[in-house]
Amino acid sequence: MVTVLDTLKARPRHPEKAHKPDTPILRKPDWIRVKAPGSAVYNETRAIVRENRLVTVCEEAGCPNIGECWSKKHATFMIMGDTCTRACAFCNVKTGLPEALDRAEPEKVADAIARMGLSHAVITSVDRDDLADGGADHFAQVIRAVRQQSPSTTIEVLTPDFLRKEGALEQVVEARPDVFNHNLETVPSLYLRIRPGARYFHSLRLLQRVKELDPQMFTKSGIMVGLGETRDQVLQVMDDMRSADIDFITIGQYLQPSRKHAAIDRFVPPDEFKSYETIAYAKGFLMVAASPLTRSSHHAGDDFARLRAARAAKAKPE
Repeated sequence: MVTVLDTLKARPRHPEKAHKPDTPILRKPDWIRVKAPGSAVYNETRAIVRENRLVTVCEEAGCPNIGECWSKKHATFMIMGDTCTRACAFCNVKTGLPEALDRAEPEKVADAIARMGLSHAVITSVDRDDLADGGADHFAQVIRAVRQQSPSTTIEVLTPDFLRKEGALEQVVEARPDVFNHNLETVPSLYLRIRPGARYFHSLRLLQRVKELDPQMFTKSGIMVGLGETRDQVLQVMDDMRSADIDFITIGQYLQPSRKHAAIDRFVPPDEFKSYETIAYAKGFLMVAASPLTRSSHHAGDDFARLRAARAAKAKPE
């Protein structure tokens, strides 16, 4: 369990959740087990992150795969600070009023990616509703800086929804990341409780618009299960995603960060994830990642290679 306090600053990490009643933390089943981090390569990755004073979603969101990923020199960089303007019920990133943008951050991220020798880099961010463009120009600057320092590195962005930020999406697409990812997170009926600051059909339309702007850009989106959704609702989300021409879907188990966050409804067993994977491929997704520990950027580099191969195979004449 991740504590709800920001121990470095001795203040609530999630002040908007402080008044909420505690919810029980369910014991994890045997199929959700990860090794504790601590390898030499893990420590080297952490040192590079610290030296560049960077933020990673691996740490801020309490990702269970951090030990595995950092031990392979894989990290997901979270730009524009560590404080989010939204207050989603599932997320462990702290909320509040963010600080000003670090104008040197694009070069810092690019330097870290070059030093780590990443062949595929994943860049995400907090929501920045306080900025006129939601941080779209900053995303574009980071993409361009990485391209300059590491021209062979492929780039995946995991963006906010840029709600009510006209022209923001276009700035990011114009910078030409290789993969544009934006997570729907859950089924429409749970948005008010789980993702109250967002709108399901706006997020869906955002991803559809990416394809309209650049039909060759890969699009990706993910949802969590175990929040109270039904199987039929998950299948409907798949259909909605395919209607928006989304290439890659990820499905993972929701894990509750603290007693103040949304409660887990149930732990979805591995065979249900396998069933979702089979159905998603049948519906036409080029790439599917579905397992209890699947996260948006877990195995992102390997998955991107498979994604490209799947498109190439589909393009071959019969």
